Amino acid sequence: MSIPADLLYTDTHEWVRIEGDEAVIGITQFAQEQLGDLTFVDLPAVGDTLATGQEMGSVESVKAASELYSPLAGTVSAVNDALSGAPELVNQSPYTDGWMVRVKLSATPEGLLSAADYEAVVAREAH
Repeated sequence: MSIPADLLYTDTHEWVRIEGDEAVIGITQFAQEQLGDLTFVDLPAVGDTLATGQEMGSVESVKAASELYSPLAGTVSAVNDALSGAPELVNQSPYTDGWMVRVKLSATPEGLLSAADYEAVVAREAH
């Protein structure tokens, strides 16, 4: 399973890529594998304000539905509109084409996990 070292993670299986004063958010490979083939992605609207830990959308699959939680505070500056017609992009490429939301940061993100720390979370949950 892929856990890119250049990303940060949450224990609810979101990943974060910090790019200057913005962050790109998606769900991890582990999350999409647990969910199975995604059939629907519900994302916040551009301009929505997010608080750390706030529900920001959901994903549905053939096996389950799951909420998405914002790992940081900020304002949504872009959403991956391609996912509305092709939610399977999250399954095929969770860290690139399957990104979900871009957020302009309103505060320095805190409490995010390194790849090594996230790997430990996955190891605990996989057993």
